Amino acid sequence: MKIRKIESLNLVAHVVLALLSAASILPFLLLFISSLTDEAVILKNGYSFFPEKFSLEAYEYLFQQSSLILNGYKITILMTVLGTLLSLIFTIFLAYPLSRKELPFRNVFSFLVFFTLLFNGGLVPTYLMYTQIFHIKNTIWALLVPGLLMNGYNVIFARTYFQTNIPDAVIEAANIDGAGKFKTFRLIVFPLSFPIMATVGLFQAIAYWNDWYNGLIYLTNPKLFSLQNILNRMMTDIQFLASTNLGANSGSATAGIPTTGMRMAIAVIGVVPIIAVYPFFQKYFIKGITIGAVKG
Repeated sequence: MKIRKIESLNLVAHVVLALLSAASILPFLLLFISSLTDEAVILKNGYSFFPEKFSLEAYEYLFQQSSLILNGYKITILMTVLGTLLSLIFTIFLAYPLSRKELPFRNVFSFLVFFTLLFNGGLVPTYLMYTQIFHIKNTIWALLVPGLLMNGYNVIFARTYFQTNIPDAVIEAANIDGAGKFKTFRLIVFPLSFPIMATVGLFQAIAYWNDWYNGLIYLTNPKLFSLQNILNRMMTDIQFLASTNLGANSGSATAGIPTTGMRMAIAVIGVVPIIAVYPFFQKYFIKGITIGAVKG
């Protein structure tokens, strides 16, 4: 009787998880199918998993902008890789000392990190600081520096991981054997930190990949636009054309733009690379989330 009850509970759990998985996958599937659906069919019948007519018009229009999009991909990939690496280094090298009880003024530094989660200087002081002091306007640094100054949540998250998963006895044993701070970190702490580094790194990578805000504020040179910046501006132009009679009445090439399909195609281009990369980090990501969140 007990075995049957356990089997029934397992069956229910599997059904629930299958439904949740479908609920996560189906929106992306609908997004992709909608990007391949004829514009007239979408306007007539709405979104559907089984459209009456398929069309590649949205991707054909994007292909016409291929040089601009490819340049955006290059910049986005560069900023994502470089920004994630540097942000991860800064985050880990701040989080680990904060996890050690012997650090002088440890509580003060921890409070300063936590304070950044609650308050910030606002848009105007931030803009003035970056443009007049750091002079990053219309430079590639505008896409790197604002996100490089870490994230208080990631620092606290990593600090919690170090506190709960790096035994003090191991650190003390290394110190007794004559290992210094950096050697202890390199030989003991670093190899045990892959789960949290993968988790924080994925957070930072997604933030850099999806960043369009910094480019909108600090960049006016199209050659420096990231992929998300380009797609966001294309989306804005499409919305402008759709909200006026310019797209319908003019004889220009913009008259036949599939506005709805374009929105879907733009979303597909932006999200597919992240979806393709995520499975390689999933194991470490889940482990880092579950272990790092044991204690707050």
